[in-house]
Amino acid sequence: MSDLAAGLGQILGDASRVLTQPQVLERLSRDFYWYSPILKPLLDDKRADVVVQPVSVHEICAVMRYCYAQGVPVTVRGAGTGNYGQAIPLNGGVVLDLQRLDRIESIEEDGVAVCEPGVKLGVLETTAREQGWELRCYPSTVAKASLGGFLGGGSGGVGSVKHGGLRDFETVRAIEVVTMEAEPRVVKHESKAVHEILHSWGTNGVITKIWFTLTPAIAWAQVALTFKSFDAAFDFSEQIAKSSEWDKRLVTVFEWPLPKFFAPVKQLAREGEAQVFLLIAEVQREALQKAAVKAGATVTLAEPYEGLKTQPLLSDYTWNHTTLWAMKADAEYTYLQCGFHTNTAREQFGLLKSKYGEDFLLHIEWMKNGESVVFPAAIPVVRFSTEERLNEMIAYCREIGVGVANPHVNHVEGGGRYREDNVQLMAKYKYDAKGLMNPGKMASFVKRETQEAQSI
Repeated sequence: MSDLAAGLGQILGDASRVLTQPQVLERLSRDFYWYSPILKPLLDDKRADVVVQPVSVHEICAVMRYCYAQGVPVTVRGAGTGNYGQAIPLNGGVVLDLQRLDRIESIEEDGVAVCEPGVKLGVLETTAREQGWELRCYPSTVAKASLGGFLGGGSGGVGSVKHGGLRDFETVRAIEVVTMEAEPRVVKHESKAVHEILHSWGTNGVITKIWFTLTPAIAWAQVALTFKSFDAAFDFSEQIAKSSEWDKRLVTVFEWPLPKFFAPVKQLAREGEAQVFLLIAEVQREALQKAAVKAGATVTLAEPYEGLKTQPLLSDYTWNHTTLWAMKADAEYTYLQCGFHTNTAREQFGLLKSKYGEDFLLHIEWMKNGESVVFPAAIPVVRFSTEERLNEMIAYCREIGVGVANPHVNHVEGGGRYREDNVQLMAKYKYDAKGLMNPGKMASFVKRETQEAQSI
């Protein structure tokens, strides 16, 4: 691939940002796909031929123009913190690494941050709070994750119990993308049109600028509680999550033995007890402690939150970081992504525990959906033995009415975030008719010439 590297070096006028060293290609062709024992063997040997690190939209357009002409696949990379292999090139080619496009251009008076895609979410959160704003939602990987990667493959996180997920309530106000065409275009998507691009894994455009809605900053407090039973912990968490009386940013519930896996904060756990982690408004901290004790809880931490520098930082053990800590304790663990309804959740918990016992450990993240309904999402930690048994778990969840977004598939449609109106697919036909962007990751896409030939 020396010709490809040489050609891209000429385009950029800076060969130092065209990377071909084997160790670098290995590192920048990876994400956290190894969370899945199904994806790991499928993706272990996949890597780019060249990594390109552009510093401007002009350079991105030049790279896309060149790759279109040469028929070279392009896989866009944010920070590589995703869990589904979305940033892994299945067909070699170019990994377009956007980490150098990391400017926060402005934070507008109405609380909209205008950013390049490579800006780290932790930097944006810290900068926003200095100006009286904060992120509506962010993943547990906030320190490393990029904003563009979050839009391309993320869905929610800390803050979702208050503000919904990434695709709710116009959190993403607008996005600009560069197309994969003979003459690439910069296309701005606003309002509902952003859904053409969100959670498309970089299959239908290169995100180059984002208008991201923030929310007024609040002084928060971290609180850790333990309860004698999971039922008691869940009941209390529901009271906090669903009541408008409480101003909260995080409400997480862990079944025992999950808390014992969090080695750096093991002093916050009690042997055999379920645990709840919360971010609650500091002005409500004392009232929350009283309510928790009345409900039978032991308060093991209650202190002001001082931003991402806070130690211990409870969000480091929530969302999919919970899975990471479990995997560190026992490599046989993996995870699922589930959605429950509070009217049926308790019965479904009982059915799952009766059938799978400690092979299905309950981890609940309360969040709000686009209809403003607060519900218990779940990232259960499950023990892996075979692919067949994992698929049987998924099938049983669905049989008893539990929604599952399968994190063990390597295409957009399979993970439960694909839009039924097909706007992501239609955008791919508009912006990447050759199918050169992250090929293989949008299973419903068929190259136009192939599709036409089949219809004749």
